[in-house]
Order: sequence, then C-alpha cells, then structure tokens
Amino acid sequence: MKLTWYGHSNFALEFADKKILIDPFFDGNPSWDKGWQEPAQGTTHVLLTHGHNDHIGNALDICMETGAMLVASFEICMFMVGKGLSDTQINPGNHGGVVQCGGFTTAFVNAVHSSSYQTGEGQNVYLGNPLGLIIQPEGEKSVYHMGDTDIFGDMALINEIYSPAVGIVPIGDRFTMGGKVAAMACQRFFNFETIIPCHYGSFPIIDPDAGQFLEAMGSDSNRVSVMEVGGELEL
Repeated sequence: MKLTWYGHSNFALEFADKKILIDPFFDGNPSWDKGWQEPAQGTTHVLLTHGHNDHIGNALDICMETGAMLVASFEICMFMVGKGLSDTQINPGNHGGVVQCGGFTTAFVNAVHSSSYQTGEGQNVYLGNPLGLIIQPEGEKSVYHMGDTDIFGDMALINEIYSPAVGIVPIGDRFTMGGKVAAMACQRFFNFETIIPCHYGSFPIIDPDAGQFLEAMGSDSNRVSVMEVGGELEL
C-alpha cells in the first residue's frame, strides 16, 4: 500500500486496483503548483473529511474527469450532485456508519471542527458535520485520516473499535491541534505503527514544520514519518 502526500491534508492511497484521493486540494494549494490532472490519473475514489474549500479542493473536477466515486457526508454528496456530479457516483455516510467501497470500507468518525463551503460570491454553504475517516482495505493495514480536528476523549473509543495502524494527524495549530496536543492524542489514545503529520507548512498562518510535534513525541518520534510534498511512503 502506497501513500503520497500533496501538501496540506491532500493524500493519495493506492492498493490493489484502487487509488483513493483524500481531500484533494490542488488548485490554490501553496505547497503544490503542478495541477490536479496528473495526480488524478487512475483515481477510483475521492474521500472528503469536510466541506472547507481547502479540503474539497478539486474533488468535483476529479470525479467528473475520472468517473471516481465520491465518499463523503450526505450533505457534501448532495452538494456535489447539485454541481453536476451524477447521483450514481456518490457514496454518502455519517457519524458511526461504515460504507462498502468495493475492496475497502470507509467508517465515518467524529472530528471537532466545522464544515462549510465558501462560494465565489462570498457565501458560506453549510455542508454537514466534519468527519474523520477510517479506511480499511482488504488484506491491508487500516488508515485513520483524522481530518481537521482538536483532541477529544472519544478518540479512545475510535481506537477500541477500529484499532487503526496508520494515523494521518493534523498538527498545524490555529484550526486544528498543534504539535503538542497532537502528540498527546497519538500517545494517549492510539497504538499507531506509523504516524504521518499533515495540515502544516502550507499557509503562513499555521505552523511551518513538524518540529513541535516531533519534539513532543519524544521517544515515540521513531514512529513518525515526516513526508516531503510529492513524496511516497510504503505502508
């Protein structure tokens, strides 16, 4: 199973004959200036954690171009149908639900954040509640993309129910956990084999690097893989 990071919270996860793009924010991403067309090639599924513009990104373009299935909250899916996506290309869910995606499942778990989309006219469209995503490919390690979130006590239940092996964890502060709190979440609630920090180093208003997170992880920092933008990691 291969993971590629495109900056911010934008990842590709590839296994078997599947290619998943998660929060595919390409256009306007300060960490990425190579467009969405090449990374989108071969995409079978697009997964979204919430409705903010820097997470929905190019999801509609990619689904329309590739025929990929959109897996997201009910509100986001219906918003995309309203934008022209076929209703045969959506796979909606909500907190606590698990959806079959053909070769893998996606479980929707809590995230402490917000979820809306800012239109070109400056209006904010409500797009349901924010989610974390538990991705379980057949015969592969489970991956927990936390989305944008603060720490919360029910992370312990998420670990008890799903036991994710890989954690994709926001660390950039201001809009999500900062490095110290993110380290506390990883160490107190999870037994991740591999931890990938994200949601940093893109916009000047959030933390520029993973230094605080690595320092706070201490002796557990050997489980952290700090990826380069455009870099790949075998899981």
